[in-house]
Amino acid sequence: MMVLVINPGSTSTKLALYAGTSELFNVRITHDTAELARFPNILDQLDFRKQLVLAVLDSRAEFHAESLSAVIGRGGLLHPLPGGVYRVNAAMKRDLRTARYGAHASNLGALLADLLAGEYGVEAFIADPVVVDEMSALARYTGLREISRKSIFHALNQKATAKKAAARLGLPYGECNLIVAHLGGGTSVAIHQGGRVTDVNNALDGDGPFSVERAGQLPAGDWLRYILAHSENPQYLQKRLTGRGGIVSHLGSNDMKLIEQIITAHLEDRQFSTNLDGAKCLEVVQAMCYQVAKEICSLAAVVNGRIHAVVLTGGLASDVRIVREIRDRVSFLGPFFVFPGENEMEALAIAAQGALEGREIIREYSDYDAGTPNP
Repeated sequence: MMVLVINPGSTSTKLALYAGTSELFNVRITHDTAELARFPNILDQLDFRKQLVLAVLDSRAEFHAESLSAVIGRGGLLHPLPGGVYRVNAAMKRDLRTARYGAHASNLGALLADLLAGEYGVEAFIADPVVVDEMSALARYTGLREISRKSIFHALNQKATAKKAAARLGLPYGECNLIVAHLGGGTSVAIHQGGRVTDVNNALDGDGPFSVERAGQLPAGDWLRYILAHSENPQYLQKRLTGRGGIVSHLGSNDMKLIEQIITAHLEDRQFSTNLDGAKCLEVVQAMCYQVAKEICSLAAVVNGRIHAVVLTGGLASDVRIVREIRDRVSFLGPFFVFPGENEMEALAIAAQGALEGREIIREYSDYDAGTPNP
C-alpha cells in the first residue's frame, strides 16, 4: 500500500513515498525566496509547486502511479476540529483557497494533495493539523470573560508520538493518560486523555513554557506595561512573542547546537571562540527545561496524577542535556519515553494507511460557525 506524503513549508516542499512503514524516498524541494517573490500570495504558488513535485515523481524509479493508494498533505489553517484523518473535500478547499482562517504555506498541503490525487485517481487526505481542538471546557477558561485559551499546537507529531508511546506500553491510545512535550522552536505540552488532547498550551503565541523562539507565558502586568511602551509598533511586539522571544531573547541565537558546544566548553573549562558566556547559556537552557518540567507536572493534575507515561519529542528531544534536565524533574510521574524529531512525514503516512485499512475513521470537513462549540 503506497502513500505519497506532501508537506509544504514557506521555502520548501517535502515529498516522501511510503510502502507500509518503509520510506522509499524522502525529497526536500527548496524554493528560492526570489523565485517565490514573483507570486503575489501563497495560493498563487500552487501550480508552480505542483509541477516541481510532478517532475520529482517522474524522476524517481521507486514511484509507480498504478501502485499508489492515497496522497496525504500537511493540514493547514482551518477551523478548530477534532484530531484524526480528514478527506480533502470542497468545503476544506474553499476555506484554504480563501484563507478564511489565515494564510500559511501549510494551506497548500491539502490543495496539492488533492491535485496530485486527481492526477493518479486516488483519495486525498490531511491529518491532525495545528488547529486540532479537543480541549475540555475547564481548560478553556482564563480570568477574563472575554478571553479563552486556544488549542494551537504540534498536533500531528503529538498524536503520532502518543500512539507510539501507547504501543510501547502495550495499551490502546484511547485508554492511556499521556503527557507529551514537543520541544522545538516552539514548545507544546499536552495531556492526552483517553485519545483526546484535553489540555495544551498555545504553542504559537499564548502561554506555556518559553522555548527557543517563543516568549511563552509572561507576567501579565509587566507585559501590559511593555505593550504600552511599544504600542506604536505591533509587529515588534508580535516578534517578541514569536521569533525573537525565549532563548533568542536571552542569548541572541536560536542555534542550539552552538549553544550546547558553548556550554560543554564552559563545563570542561575550555576556551570557545564566541561572545556568548557559557555559564549564562547553561542557566538559560536550564530555565527553559525547568519551565517545561513545571508544565508537565501541572498537567498531571488534570487526571488526578494517574499518568501512564511522560513523553518527549521534537527536535530538542535529541539533546542529551535537555532530556536529562527534564527527566530528572518529572520521572516520579511514571515511565519516561523519548522519541526525537518531528516525524511529520512518517506520521502523515501512518495516518493515511490507518484510514485506508479502516483503523482510522475518515472524517468529513464541514462549514463551521465560530460562535458554536467545537464539534
